[in-house]
Amino acid sequence: MYRYKSTRPNSRSDILRGVRQALPIVLGYIPVGFAYGVLAQKNGLGLLNTVAMSVIVFAGSAQLIGAGLFGAAASPFTLIFTTFVVNLRHLLMSAALAPKLKGWRKWQIGLFGYELTDETFALHSMRMAKGNPAKAETFAINITSQLSWVFGSLLGCLAGEQIGDIGPVGLDFALPAMFIALLVPQVVKPVYLMMAVLSGGLSVVLSMLGFSQSHVILATVIAATIGVGMEQWMKDSSS
Repeated sequence: MYRYKSTRPNSRSDILRGVRQALPIVLGYIPVGFAYGVLAQKNGLGLLNTVAMSVIVFAGSAQLIGAGLFGAAASPFTLIFTTFVVNLRHLLMSAALAPKLKGWRKWQIGLFGYELTDETFALHSMRMAKGNPAKAETFAINITSQLSWVFGSLLGCLAGEQIGDIGPVGLDFALPAMFIALLVPQVVKPVYLMMAVLSGGLSVVLSMLGFSQSHVILATVIAATIGVGMEQWMKDSSS
């Protein structure tokens, strides 16, 4: 499906291939970005600030939380610290992909990290596990994804005055649906399925126990740790 070590790293075919691979993410980003734009508009961010956050921050969960905190008149420290904690998962994602970026120039790594999201991480993990795809293809995925998010944010902010509640439209289900679609192709081993189910169950339990801001991160770390331990145990048992 993918072509590696291209002799034409900036060829049109590489870019078009990256755009095609990003289409599932685009289908999720536009409605979720639209929902963020509506929320931001209703919380008084304004068109310029709403779009600027999508360009500069580019982190869906952090932007949704940030817009909510802004509307609640939270202090700048609370807003910055909360979004920082929510985005700590990017450290884990970056560390996981860093070995695949050997030989890249520093500005290329910086640009790649700037546009890395949960969804593009899932896609890049599958692609880079099979080899070293062309850089133009990789950047085409990231840029296409971000442009769709910015476009959705712009549309949502412009339409915010006409929409009273996004719940009946179903936009609040777009992000979970997109994550499920990205998860399914990665469940290639029974232990991966166990980790997915365990992390989902733990996230619900921790949320009910009051871990409202960190339940997803804690559940992910616990499930991933158990999964790594099980894989190592099965490897040792079979050797």
